[in-house]
Amino acid sequence: MRRQPLDSGVLRSAGYDPATAQLEIEFHSGDVYRYCAVPPSVFRELFEAASPGAFFNRRISGRYPTRQQYDG
Repeated sequence: MRRQPLDSGVLRSAGYDPATAQLEIEFHSGDVYRYCAVPPSVFRELFEAASPGAFFNRRISGRYPTRQQYDG
């Protein structure tokens, strides 16, 4: 999934697949997580937010099924 950079101290980038409603977020730590059943409006709002990290904590974290992605 192709991710776009975010202006955030916590989140490095995010990408969205509308066909599967999956949101992928890369943190500055290098960890990548994929969130399922995310509406496209949430992806748009993440990029429009004054603070993407605060938006993530308020509207994404703990609200959607997730799994960590691993390289390899």
